[in-house]
Amino acid sequence: MAEAQVECRSDHDYIGRPLAFYWQDQRVVVEAVLLDKRIPTGYSFLVLTEKGDRFELDYDIDKDQWSVHQK
Repeated sequence: MAEAQVECRSDHDYIGRPLAFYWQDQRVVVEAVLLDKRIPTGYSFLVLTEKGDRFELDYDIDKDQWSVHQK
């Protein structure tokens, strides 16, 4: 799987809040974070985009790598 590019805002948390990500060569803006949780490999975010689509953004701490999955 290719590494995904995710833009985040980090005020005090390690990862922070996803603001945007790239999907099919297009920048997609995150409208809202619906769920964020700690997973065994790192962090997972369920996000809603400006167009109403839902995506899961997972960050693997050991690999320092994001993955993006449409829900």
